[in-house]
Amino acid sequence: MPEWSPYLAGAGIGVLSWVAFLLSDKPLGVCTAFAKTAGMIERKWTKGASLERPYWKIVPPGIDWQWMVVLGILIGGFLSAWLSGTFMPDLVPDMFAAAFGNSAAFRILTAILGGLLLGFGARMAGGCTSGNGISGGLQLQITSWTAVVCFFVAGIATAMVLYGVVL
Repeated sequence: MPEWSPYLAGAGIGVLSWVAFLLSDKPLGVCTAFAKTAGMIERKWTKGASLERPYWKIVPPGIDWQWMVVLGILIGGFLSAWLSGTFMPDLVPDMFAAAFGNSAAFRILTAILGGLLLGFGARMAGGCTSGNGISGGLQLQITSWTAVVCFFVAGIATAMVLYGVVL
């Protein structure tokens, strides 16, 4: 089906969070997996010397269950779109093209820059939208709720500026 019930999807994410806490005693989140990927790359370049960094002593780089969640998100998203018949590769979406032009290089550059900024912000906030919004929110952490409100405000403001939307 092209659209899923937000209630069913939300309940599924909630159950997944319970299972994550039950089996690993860790919150559901993905930004640590990206940090671990950077650590694995750094370990290869430094021939293991980077493992002496204090962060990697606490969070050793490697493929673990959180890394598999990222892989599952990619595979699940693709399968969902493909099975619903809505999969359509589009390097420059219509809305982006209308606002910024049809340059694929510019689209890729902005996607990479946006991803880097998002990753930096997630590390500064102590977690990404899934870590703060789902796991931290379920635990009623005030810092997570504050981060989620900031995510939404910043996302709405950025979209309004980029796409020229005025209230």
